[in-house]
Parts: sequence; structure tokens; C-alpha cells
Amino acid sequence: MANDSNTDAQQLKLDYSLPNDQRSALVQKIIDNSPPERLTSRYLDILANYITEPTKEEKKQRMLLTNNRKVTIDKREMSYEGLVSKFENGEDGIYNLITEDKNVIFTPKISITQNDIDTIPGLKELRQAIEKIEQKLAIAKNKKPLLKQLIEMRKDQYVLKMSYQKPITFMKAVNAFHTMKLDEIVEFDKDGIPRAIGSSISLLNPDHVSALLCNYDKLKAGCYGQLQNDAYYLMMDLEDLIDKTIKENNPIFFEILVDKIDKKTNEEIQKIINDKFGVKYSIVSISLIWRKQIPTLLATQAQNDYLYWYYTNIEKGNWKKCSKCGKVKLAHNRFFSKNSSSKDHFYSICKECRNKKN
Repeated sequence: MANDSNTDAQQLKLDYSLPNDQRSALVQKIIDNSPPERLTSRYLDILANYITEPTKEEKKQRMLLTNNRKVTIDKREMSYEGLVSKFENGEDGIYNLITEDKNVIFTPKISITQNDIDTIPGLKELRQAIEKIEQKLAIAKNKKPLLKQLIEMRKDQYVLKMSYQKPITFMKAVNAFHTMKLDEIVEFDKDGIPRAIGSSISLLNPDHVSALLCNYDKLKAGCYGQLQNDAYYLMMDLEDLIDKTIKENNPIFFEILVDKIDKKTNEEIQKIINDKFGVKYSIVSISLIWRKQIPTLLATQAQNDYLYWYYTNIEKGNWKKCSKCGKVKLAHNRFFSKNSSSKDHFYSICKECRNKKN
């Protein structure tokens, strides 16, 4: 009987694009036209879940409040806002307390010095092995396996140094930020995405971007007019990244970003968004956007910009025109999905167009 009910459930044709009020009418019609033996508990559960299931548009904007979630969310937010009120720096105070990477801008640049090579056991041999791989890479026809090995070995040298001697950290790093050296060591991971290795802070890392945004006003004030220091140009790059990625393309996220930097509370921002855009976000969702989604968007765009720069100025890249939007993009798995049956191993339509279609 269970198998029969599963088969019946699979045969149900339910339109998930319908709003909830229309779904109820559809379910009533299905029940009226179904024989009694088909109306099993499993069958009725599926119909009940269909009525309350969010629409596709609601799933895309799942941070929006719904009546079913409001009671639970309100309880969470009451305790959260109570905790926030006890910190001088509000929500940022909590974040700086609990983040796993709270010292991302408090750690000076890690570099491999000659003294490290002479004193850290195994590091000299590892560096020699890296040089040999680099020599082979220069003449190899199939560079991919060697490049992958080289990336891992270069990572290992920093892991080796960190395990032997941890770097000194500045507890008053915000004050020292404008004097820090911020040179980046960038490697590509197994998917060809650029990652900052051994850098004190990088726009390629969403956790680092989040730390910069949390302390934006103090960091900006500290490096103001310091044209000779790396921090000044890093903050300029961050602002350009914000304008390029969020300001024009996502006005609600930009509003949240600006308001959080201005130290507005989540409740204040909730009201501003509701009044300005006619959309109500939960307080927890606003926090999630500020902590995770905005930094991830910015870091992803920074990675894309680096890929375009690298394959234009350092290494010759392959480019292809999307058959849908007509834009010429880098033939890379960041921009095109892989397709083993095509000549260049990528689909002809870019990921952005494929996602819009889906």
C-alpha cells in the first residue's frame, strides 16, 4: 500500500508557482476528483505541504518574513537584540567576540624569510622542491598536474612556518592598520579560483571583507590622507568594489551596508527598508545579509576581477562569447559551466544566463 501511495504522490501535478490562495482551490479540486482509496495519509500530507510550501519567488527571497515564521523569529530576535544592547559596539561587538577569524586584520603579513629557511626544519628542502617543480612547469606540455602540485607545496611552506612559530598579533590593530604592509601572495585553488595565501588581509577573502566593513569608519579615519601606505589604497579598492558590485545592482543591500556603517540598529534598518522599498526583512536576515551575503558578493567580484587581470596581463587566457547575452567572457569555470562534449569543454551559454533561465 505504501508503494501505491508513493506512486500516486509522484503522479500529482502541482504547480508551485501558484500563490497559496490558488493552491487551496487546486487541492480541493484534486480531493473532490480522487477516489476515497487514494486519499491516504501520505497523499494528504503531500497536499497539505503543497499549500504551505513557499513559491519559487518566496524561496529566492527566503529572508522575507512570512506569518508562519514570525513567532519563532521574534523570539530569537528579542534575545539577540537584548544581547546586542549590552555591547558598546552593538552587533559588531558580538561579531568581533565570536568570529572564528577575529584577528584577520590583526595579524601582520606572513612571509618566508631567509632566517625561516635556515632555522625551520624541512623548509629548505621544501623550497628546493618548489624550485624544481617551477622549472618543470616552464617546459611541460601538460601543466595542470604540476600547477596543482605547486599550489599545494606553496601552501605547505606557510603551514610549516605557522606550526613552527606563530606570528605576532597586534591587539590594537585598528590603530596600527594604516601602517601595515598588505602585499598579497595569490595562488589558484583546485577550481582555478584565486585565493590569498599568507596575506594579512585580502579582498579575495569574504571574512576579511566582513572585518573591514565592521570597522570601516575607524579604518577609514586612520588611513585618511596616508597616500604612502597600503591601507589607503585597500580602502579605496573596497569602495570601488562596493560601487561596482552592490550600489547599482542591489539597492536594498546597499542601503543595509550604508546604514550598518552609520551604526543604525537592525530594527531601524528594518523600518527604513520597509518604508523605502515596501519590503519587510527580519532582523536576523538583515544581520545575515550584513555578515555573510554582502562580504561574499564583494569577495566574489574581487576574485572575478583578479581572474580577468591575471589572464590579460600575466598569462594568456582563452575567451569566448556567450551565445545568449553576447558578452565576451573568460573561458573559465567561474563564468561558464563545464561541458565535456564541447570543443573547449564549456557550455556556449555563460553561467549568468543559465542561472537566469533556470
